[in-house]
Amino acid sequence: MIHWDEIESAQPTPDLLALVSAELRSPDPGIRDGLAYEQFCRWVPLLAPDQLGSLGDRMAERFADPEIQARTFAALVLAEIVDAGAHQPSWLEAFARWYPAETDLRGWDGSLGWLHAVAHGADLLAAFGRSPLVDPAPLLDVAAARLTAPTDHVWDALEDDRLGQALALVLTRAELTERQSVAWLEPIAAREPRRPGTVPAPVSNTLRTLRVLYLLADRGVRPARGAEPLTLRHAGALKRHLAEVLAVNAPYAG
Repeated sequence: MIHWDEIESAQPTPDLLALVSAELRSPDPGIRDGLAYEQFCRWVPLLAPDQLGSLGDRMAERFADPEIQARTFAALVLAEIVDAGAHQPSWLEAFARWYPAETDLRGWDGSLGWLHAVAHGADLLAAFGRSPLVDPAPLLDVAAARLTAPTDHVWDALEDDRLGQALALVLTRAELTERQSVAWLEPIAAREPRRPGTVPAPVSNTLRTLRVLYLLADRGVRPARGAEPLTLRHAGALKRHLAEVLAVNAPYAG
């Protein structure tokens, strides 16, 4: 039995890291979210580079885990690791395989608690986007693939806000060309316009995400609460392209 009150103040030894990492797969949200994840938030800033690398490898492997909560909380912990300054190309490769392909997009489950694949993945996308070790342009393509992936689930827990903010943070990177800042919208624009009737879930999810992004392109994006807003690169061109894509499926926008 884990004595969490003792672990909270303990040093992150390899054995403890493995133990708490195992609990990050727990179907009990009180253990997974309230204890294991919170413990990693305390530990990650204390870890040596080799520990960050080992833990990052473990989280990247979790994207292939059969349990949905294991996959989605791996994204959150890996975001903490990337924000701490660590990076391995294999982590981004594993994320890029998982994020657009994830089919369980529930935000909240009555038994499992928060799952939030889209939102947690967006947090990791934002962490990669802030890292100077990561090329930002491919991240935009990963987000576009997530938006265009088939699904029957309409996001209902502010996933559109989280993904819109993540995209905005990626789009602040100075090395992005104007072409790179807008080219990722092409597969979204190429989708067949919606027909009269109920709006398909991927179209609804995309429209709401792009509206958030348009707002942030206009006003700037805050990397954290209370921080000064950052300006998106090529914001004018981005807004023009966003408006064109939105108008295709938003009849009242023209």
